[in-house]
Amino acid sequence: MRGALPKSLNGYLLLGIVLIGVPLLAAIVRAALQMSQLHDFGSQLVRHSVQTTKVLHELFRETDQLNVEAQLYLIVGGDANRDKFSQQDRQVAATASELRGLQSGETAWQALDSFTALQRVMVANISGLALTASAENRRAGQLATPYTGPLKDQYTRVEAAVEAQINAELGSLTDQTARAQRELALESSLLILLVLAVALSIALGIGRPLRQIDRAITELGGGNFARAISVSGPVDLQRLGQQLEWLRSRLLELAHERNRFLRHMSHELKTPLANIREGTELLMDGAVGELGGGQREVVAILQDNSIKLQRMIENLLSYSAWQSNSIGLDPSEFRLRPLVKQVLENQQLTLVSQRVRLDVQVDDLSLNADRGKLRLILENLLSNAIKYSPRGGTITVRARANEADLILEVADGGAGIPRADRGHVFEAFHTGRAPGGHVRGTGIGLSVVYEFVQVHRGSIEIVDGEFPGAHFRIRIPRHSVASVVPVLSPGANRRSAHAA
Repeated sequence: MRGALPKSLNGYLLLGIVLIGVPLLAAIVRAALQMSQLHDFGSQLVRHSVQTTKVLHELFRETDQLNVEAQLYLIVGGDANRDKFSQQDRQVAATASELRGLQSGETAWQALDSFTALQRVMVANISGLALTASAENRRAGQLATPYTGPLKDQYTRVEAAVEAQINAELGSLTDQTARAQRELALESSLLILLVLAVALSIALGIGRPLRQIDRAITELGGGNFARAISVSGPVDLQRLGQQLEWLRSRLLELAHERNRFLRHMSHELKTPLANIREGTELLMDGAVGELGGGQREVVAILQDNSIKLQRMIENLLSYSAWQSNSIGLDPSEFRLRPLVKQVLENQQLTLVSQRVRLDVQVDDLSLNADRGKLRLILENLLSNAIKYSPRGGTITVRARANEADLILEVADGGAGIPRADRGHVFEAFHTGRAPGGHVRGTGIGLSVVYEFVQVHRGSIEIVDGEFPGAHFRIRIPRHSVASVVPVLSPGANRRSAHAA
């Protein structure tokens, strides 16, 4: 069956149009034919009913006139009245014959035949009575006919039979109309099911590769080049998938080349930088003679900037290594409290030197996540909080869990993050200055936090109102799976990391 499906996107669309258009056109043509037949039948029935009613009324009038002519013929006599009576008799017989020709039912035919037979008997009796009647009987008015009453009764039966025939034909029209409506409703239902089936098949045939392409573009835009791109479906979309796979391979090569370049240049820069630092230290130690006040100040500036330059190079190497390891998860089962305790112990000297107090509220819970990445998240958030906390300030670390997520919060007592900087705090190498302070960040830590939260399929937000300083809240699923997931660029915090 799959071999019979079209291979191109245009083929899918053409097949969908044919599968929907042909049955729809057939249904429209059949409905038009049914409506035309019902219209013709209805028009014919109306004309026939009108004509039958007209002839029936004419038969009634002529029957009354036949009764009048019979009375005149019996009472007055004479050739003129006899001729009028005979002519009226023939007219009634002709009208009855015409009415019989308009009928198609056995009941109406039998009623008309009985009417005609009774008419013949009546005419024969009246004719015989008129020939044998004497003048005295005519003058005395003793020759009234007893036959016109039964003839009128028979006409009433004819009228009822004709009306029943008309009602039967109207009922037939109603039945045909109802049957046509049922057939059209059934065809419409089948056509709707066909349209849904075709739409579903097109959605499966085209929607799936489009979703694959969308996911591939999202991963490429987020800098995730680890997953190979494979698109199934029409050949047009397969070719597009192949182009995206070529682009992924090329971007992956460029990323590796960039990382190799950073590592190479960083190592190359460290050698002359080490010589500079060694030279400045020798100068400061007086190895080449005592330095004057101004000379010592210049050497101190050189020494401080060489230390900063070395730190920046080390940050470059660390960031390159973190990026190389940020696209995969290595989950394991562990308890959170020992991990938090380990991170706090590593920062103990810095906390004491800055005279910063800790408010730790961590539930004793277990989770399945990448322990190493979660440790680096805590270390970077705690390091950031220490840098921006004033002396004697308080840093709050909280962790709790709901059914599905771990909720981790780190807040400091500093000046907070200006709203103008919140769109960039998670970008790599973005350095900010705390309002009213002079401490600058390295531009690496929060970027790493963001990437490691993303790789856990979590979210990070900046919360306002509860603490005077920066308050970060992270949500991470308690049960992670080992997989490669798309990691968005840290600049995407405009969408994912927001102020609560």
